[in-house]
Amino acid sequence: MAKGLVMTNDCVYSQVAGNIISDMDGEKVMFSIANGKYYNLGEVGGAIWDLLQEPNSINGMVSQLQEEYDVDEKTCEMQVMEFIVMLHKEGLIEQN
Repeated sequence: MAKGLVMTNDCVYSQVAGNIISDMDGEKVMFSIANGKYYNLGEVGGAIWDLLQEPNSINGMVSQLQEEYDVDEKTCEMQVMEFIVMLHKEGLIEQN
């Protein structure tokens, strides 16, 4: 788990400022001004990123993603948590 990150289903996360996002054929690509890196978020990662525009919990994101994608709750939860850890480690989101 990323240093300084407490992860429970009801913890709330949101985007940090300073990222440029572009939609490329349904997949989101991001450039972080803060760390000078590019990220291909993909389709589902882009959907999660969009859900983080406003503070959102793991439970909230899983619920919203299950409405859009055919995925079981446990698989969705695990993948959202893994993505949140990566985003936090890269300094792209913050825990509220």
